[in-house]
Amino acid sequence: MALFSSSTQTIPVTGEIPQHIAVIMDGNGRWAKKRFLPRVAGHKRGVEVVREMVRLCANNGVKFLTLFAFSSENWRRPADEVTFLMSLFMEALQQEVGKLAENNIRLVMIGDKSRFEPALTAKIAEAEAATANNDGLTLTIAANYGGRWDVMQALQRLIQDKPEAVQGFSEEELAAYLSMHYAPEPDLFIRTGGEQRISNFLLWQLAYSELYFTETLWPDFDEAEFKRAIASYQQRERRFGRTSEQLASN
Repeated sequence: MALFSSSTQTIPVTGEIPQHIAVIMDGNGRWAKKRFLPRVAGHKRGVEVVREMVRLCANNGVKFLTLFAFSSENWRRPADEVTFLMSLFMEALQQEVGKLAENNIRLVMIGDKSRFEPALTAKIAEAEAATANNDGLTLTIAANYGGRWDVMQALQRLIQDKPEAVQGFSEEELAAYLSMHYAPEPDLFIRTGGEQRISNFLLWQLAYSELYFTETLWPDFDEAEFKRAIASYQQRERRFGRTSEQLASN
C-alpha cells in the first residue's frame, strides 16, 4: 500500500509551507559559460547550492526535498561531462553522508541504477543505509530517472508480484510501486534556468503540484530566491478540483 494518498483520490492537507518541494536544478552549464568557465565548474557550484537548499528546507519545516540530478535523457550529453557527473555523485556521497546523518536527514536515491558503475551503486546503498533511520528532512536525489520509466517499472513490478493485476488494478495499487511511494506528492515544483517544462520528471506525482519557474540559474539560487518561491506558493489557491466558493465555505 502507498503510504500517502493521491491528490486525485482525496484532498490533501495543505499549509503555508510546502510539505514536499521538487526541483529541476537547471542552468549549471550556462552559469559557467557566462563566466568563461568549463561546464563542470557550474556543476561543482551547483552542489554547493544543494547544501544550502537542504539547510533552507530543514530550517523552514519542509519535510521532503526531491532534486532532479540526472535524467534518463542526460546520457545524451558529451561523454566527458557524463563521466564528470558520475564522479561528482561519488564525491558528494563520500563527503556529505556524515553531515546528513548528523543533521537527522534521510537520503534516498531513485532512478534506474543499472547503468551505474558497481562502486557508485555500492556507495548509494551505503549512504541510504547510514541515514535510513533519520526522521527529519527526507532528501531524494533522482539520478538516471525518468517519469515514464517510473510508471513502467511500477507496472512491471505490480504484475510480477500480483499476476492477477493484468485483469485490472487500482491507482492505489500501482502507486505503491512508484519510486516515491514513501513521500507525499510535491506541493511545490521549482525549475530554475528559465525553461518552462517538467522534462519527464515525476510525471505521476506532479498532477496537482504548484509550478514555479524562475529565470535564475541554479548556481545563483539563494535564500532570497527560495523565499520568493515560497511566497509565490502561498499566493496560490489550491482547489484540487473544487471551486473557490467551496474553499471559502470551509
